[in-house]
Amino acid sequence: MVRQTDDYRKYLDPAVLAKIRSLDLRARLLVQGFISGMHHSPLRGVSIEFAEYRKYCQGDDLRHLDWKAYGRTDKHYVKQYEQETNLQLLLAVDCSESMSYRSASSPLSKRDYATTVSAAMAYLALQQSDAVALVTFDSEVRRTTRASNNPNKWKLVVQELESAQGTGDTAFRSVFDELAETLAQRHLIVILSDFLGEMTDVLNGIRHLRHRGHEPIVLHTLDRAELTFPFDQPVRFNGLEGMGTLLTEPRVMRERYLSELNEFLGAFRRGCHEQQADYELLDTSTPLSVALSAYLAVRSKRSKHWR
Repeated sequence: MVRQTDDYRKYLDPAVLAKIRSLDLRARLLVQGFISGMHHSPLRGVSIEFAEYRKYCQGDDLRHLDWKAYGRTDKHYVKQYEQETNLQLLLAVDCSESMSYRSASSPLSKRDYATTVSAAMAYLALQQSDAVALVTFDSEVRRTTRASNNPNKWKLVVQELESAQGTGDTAFRSVFDELAETLAQRHLIVILSDFLGEMTDVLNGIRHLRHRGHEPIVLHTLDRAELTFPFDQPVRFNGLEGMGTLLTEPRVMRERYLSELNEFLGAFRRGCHEQQADYELLDTSTPLSVALSAYLAVRSKRSKHWR
C-alpha cells in the first residue's frame, strides 16, 4: 500500500526545477500518443508541420491539394503533415538492495537520488502535458502504474518509490524483455539504476527495447565512494545482494579497482550509444541542479538538430 505523506516535497529541489522548467524533454524517435502535444508521431494527419508530398488518389480531400505544385508540374500532389502528439514517459527505477547504499560523502542514497531525479523528470513531463508512468523492479517487475498526465501524477510517483521495498539482486534482461513485450505504445523509457549486473544482459535488454520502438535513456546512478574508492584503512565490505563479505586493504587495490571501473564505464557507455540509447553517469554527491539540468540542456540542443 502506498504511504500517504507530504515528504514528496523534499524531492522537488527548486533549484532543479528553475533550471529545467524551460527545457523541452523531447523524444528523439517517433512516438505515439493520444492528445496533441510536443512530440513527433508516426501518425499522419493535419497539423502545423509539413512532412512530404504524395500523388493525389481518388477520394483524397481536395483541400490538401497543392495548386502551386500543380501549376509547375501539371500533376496533382497532396500535402502530408506530421501530427504531433504527447510523449509517453516511463520511469523504470531499480529498487534492488544495492540501491540503498549511501556513503558518508553523499547526502542521499542511490535510491533517494533516483527518486529525486524521477520526481523532477515527472514534473517536467507533466508541465508539457505528457503522460507519465512508473515501473519499479529488482529481480522482476514489482510495481507498475498507469500512464497519466494528471498534474498530481508526480506525487504518486514519489509515494510509490518511497514505499518500494526491493530486495535481492537485479535481473535486467528479464525485466527489460517484459517491458518490451508488454508496452503497447512507444515510450521514452528513463532507466535509473546502479547497473550492478552483467553488462551483456543490460545491453541485450536495451536492444530489445529499441527493437520494439522505444527510446531508452540510461541514467547510471552511482555513489561517490563507488566512483572514487576513497578508503585508506582496512575495511570490510558487506555485499548488499547476497555477495557475502570481503575484507580488503584499499591502498593495495585502489589502482586496480579504478582501472576496472573506468574500463567498465567506458564499455557500458559505448554499448548504450551503439544501441542509440542516451547514457549519463550520475554521481549522488552532485546537486541535481547541476547534473540533471546540464543533461537536459544538451539533449534539448541535440533534439533540435535531429528534428
